[in-house]
Amino acid sequence: MDTKIRYEIEFAVNSSPQLLYQYISTPSGLSEWFADNVNSRGELFTFIWDDSKERARLASKKSNERVKFRWIDDQDKDTDYFFELRISEDEITKDVSLVVVDFAFEDELIESKQLWENQISDLKHVIGSV
Repeated sequence: MDTKIRYEIEFAVNSSPQLLYQYISTPSGLSEWFADNVNSRGELFTFIWDDSKERARLASKKSNERVKFRWIDDQDKDTDYFFELRISEDEITKDVSLVVVDFAFEDELIESKQLWENQISDLKHVIGSV
């Protein structure tokens, strides 16, 4: 079985870290741009797109800085794969960016990055950072 490749992409976002964090760390915020619906029970999150459901565990978070979700398999076990959303603020310019860390199969890497570009575009639209 092929293994997925880890990659990072960075997006400039015209937002405060505090506002941005609400959209990347809460079910209501994530459901406005990341998935059609997001439910959570404690650390377990269910992401729903059309007829597809994926589950992840909130592996770590640091207020106004980052969240990391680890995907869960059908046997309720953590997988090796996760996605992380990290907020970065330049100390001098105060420019804010969102760094996405994710995994994709090599032959799906371009499509995966394009999907994130579309998702982050939706996020920017929702927070008025277009």
